[in-house]
Amino acid sequence: MSIKTIRQDVYADEQKEDIGAVVRRSIGLPEVDYLDPFLMLDEFYVTPPAGFPDHPHRGFETVSYVLQGAGMHEDCCGHKGTLHAGDVQWMTAGRGIVHCEMPHGTEEVHGLQLWVNLASKDKMIEPAYQELLDKDIPRVTKDNTTVKVIAGESQGVESPMLTRTPTIYLDFKMQKDGKLVQPIKKGWNTFVYILSGKATFGPEGKQTEGCPHHALILSEEGDNLVAVNKGPEECHFVLIGGQPLNEPVATHGPFVMNTEDEIQQAILDYKLKQKGFEIAKTWKSDYLTNR
Repeated sequence: MSIKTIRQDVYADEQKEDIGAVVRRSIGLPEVDYLDPFLMLDEFYVTPPAGFPDHPHRGFETVSYVLQGAGMHEDCCGHKGTLHAGDVQWMTAGRGIVHCEMPHGTEEVHGLQLWVNLASKDKMIEPAYQELLDKDIPRVTKDNTTVKVIAGESQGVESPMLTRTPTIYLDFKMQKDGKLVQPIKKGWNTFVYILSGKATFGPEGKQTEGCPHHALILSEEGDNLVAVNKGPEECHFVLIGGQPLNEPVATHGPFVMNTEDEIQQAILDYKLKQKGFEIAKTWKSDYLTNR
């Protein structure tokens, strides 16, 4: 067994957005601009009336994981619902979607949002959704460590989530004296993000301590992540990994394509409400309608 080391430690500092929203970004910063296929990871705290009103996407997927509170979502394709603590939504924007994400109720919403790039062949597919309620996400406990298998496989348990870009998304809660050995496919880009507590990652003699709000980028070498919790407190972290697309990336805000020409086309299509954005001509979320 070869064990991965930590090649980069990135602290996700607080950024204020609007009034009542705080975002901690780890992937998507100058230090780690793009970890193929991952475009961004935000840990967010949103207190009403702040939120993310009607906005477009094209060319990638968003994965929203609510840790505390509840968030409502609504889009121009007629999809609407509420995510509660522990629930996950995997949204494929594809050729184009306009949606709204806001807190539900008066409680602060705390969660993670991951942006996963799509291969060029998938960028213009029809929008799609997958949602897993907390109670339906498979989980298993071993060596004082519980894993929720949001995507991929861990400890012999597999998630029903379909990932167009092959991805693992695992949520671990490691108690005192907890241990973890997690196989990772060769060639994948992988990182850990610490939500609370502390744990050490890597082989004996080359261990790195992971602290809250830090993203630990794993080495390309090795085929297993090893972690231990030697402290008295639970360590809560996610492990995210994916198969690189190895394609050119062009971005402009909510649009992610392969070339600058495709980005300009996306901007034009959204402006003219065409080629994937037709429904958005007359659509406005209930949130904006009722303001």
